[in-house]
Amino acid sequence: MIILDNGHIKAEISERGAEIRSLTVDGEQRFWSGDPTFWAGVAPVLFPICGGLKDDKFTLDGEEFLLAKHGFAKNMDFKVEQCSNASAVFLLTETAETLKSYPWKFEFRIKYTLTGTAVKVEYDIKNCSDSVMYTSVGSHEAYACPEGIEDYDIIFERNETLNAAKVVGTLISRETETVLKDSKVLPLYNKYFDIDALVFTDLRSRYVTLRNRRNGKSVSVDFDGFDYLLLWTKPGAGYICIEPWTTIPSHTDDGYELSAKEGMTALAPQKHFERKHIIHF
Repeated sequence: MIILDNGHIKAEISERGAEIRSLTVDGEQRFWSGDPTFWAGVAPVLFPICGGLKDDKFTLDGEEFLLAKHGFAKNMDFKVEQCSNASAVFLLTETAETLKSYPWKFEFRIKYTLTGTAVKVEYDIKNCSDSVMYTSVGSHEAYACPEGIEDYDIIFERNETLNAAKVVGTLISRETETVLKDSKVLPLYNKYFDIDALVFTDLRSRYVTLRNRRNGKSVSVDFDGFDYLLLWTKPGAGYICIEPWTTIPSHTDDGYELSAKEGMTALAPQKHFERKHIIHF
């Protein structure tokens, strides 16, 4: 376990998945506890896909590969490449096993930096193969809502009319349900998550705030560079996940060709794909 501490924020980060397992701000826990009664995760990193593929597989140049929901990075041990009191870099590279499900050599780095009461999370994906690599990355941080999510609002940077894609298993359909009309404030209700997540594919905002309407306590996420946002919890659990993704789950009517999957980045050999999001407490 790697511990970062800048005097305000203390983050405990596991080498397994390079996942933050605990995050306190001025001594108060602000991330979900990882209680397996509801969900054992806390902040898994999604790579090289976000969400599910149709039948958990894709094709490339006529060859078929099996790749489970959210990819494999969350279940793998990263190397700690650099570490100081307030910053750490984690590195994942391909293995014989990953090449069976994702046929590219890569370097995937995650850098965490604590600055004041903010956490910067930077992703750097390098294609180390000699062919175009199709890739994506997403975050899945669970923010503690000990009073229950119905005491909280999500406040968007801009007025939004939010049409949530309907979730079907690990996929989404092209049908949508409107959950907000021309407003910045989305009150959270457990009913939104009876099936699974709220998946927003046409969001204008790139900055959102989770605010407790009773005491005003808040956390904001700046995710410029990510085209998609998901909200997720398990009804009755004390957390809400705010998830910026660069792609989305496959649609129910999609085929299997990975290059045709919405949001996937075509990364040329030896090139880098970089994204970051910043969490402000």
